[in-house]
Amino acid sequence: MMTSFFDQFMSPTLLGIPLMALAFVLPWLLFPSPAPRWLNNRLLTLQGWFINRFTSQLLTPMNVGGHKWALILTSLMVFLISLNMLGLLPYTFTPTTQLSLNMGLAVPLWLATVLIGLRNQPTAALGHLLPEGTPVPLIPVLIIIETISLFIRPLALGVRLTANLTAGHLLMQLIATAAFVLLPLMPTVAILTTIVLLLLTVLEVAVAMIQAYVFVLLMSLYLQENV
Repeated sequence: MMTSFFDQFMSPTLLGIPLMALAFVLPWLLFPSPAPRWLNNRLLTLQGWFINRFTSQLLTPMNVGGHKWALILTSLMVFLISLNMLGLLPYTFTPTTQLSLNMGLAVPLWLATVLIGLRNQPTAALGHLLPEGTPVPLIPVLIIIETISLFIRPLALGVRLTANLTAGHLLMQLIATAAFVLLPLMPTVAILTTIVLLLLTVLEVAVAMIQAYVFVLLMSLYLQENV
């Protein structure tokens, strides 16, 4: 029996061995591999259509230099959607509710975009720290503020993904617990609560996909500033 609502966010272990690596590998095993045939089944066709549409929409605003990131950003999008969706199944664990994992994804990619900007166009990259036409007395203050906002970007990416998924899972568990407790006492209220739970589950499916898209979209915007 669970002693706390937050126990569902603990990393699962088996015989003292963390199962986080299994949660990372499982999504990739569920995706079908393309066959060497001209005609594929509907699942492969749908998967290819989705990846092509997402890649074209993400990379259209960028110049040619940013197109090198197509594989990384598309793989990250598919990976995050898979983890978020699998975490909605019963008796499963959602790795993206761990802030350490999300920061581990956000910080290296954000740092790579910053280093690319400093290498390719250092003047423009440093120019973002000081808006044009700034009064001289405000220059030191604005440089400090812009530097802080620059370093907050990866933290915002990780915290946004963690907070949205954690809040959704907690709300689903609270409503499910309320429906279970109310079932013998007030069956009508319990049925209404269950309907609300089903609607919330549909909403969480949308949130799982939207948050993965927002994570990759913001990363592409950071990349667009530096290429």
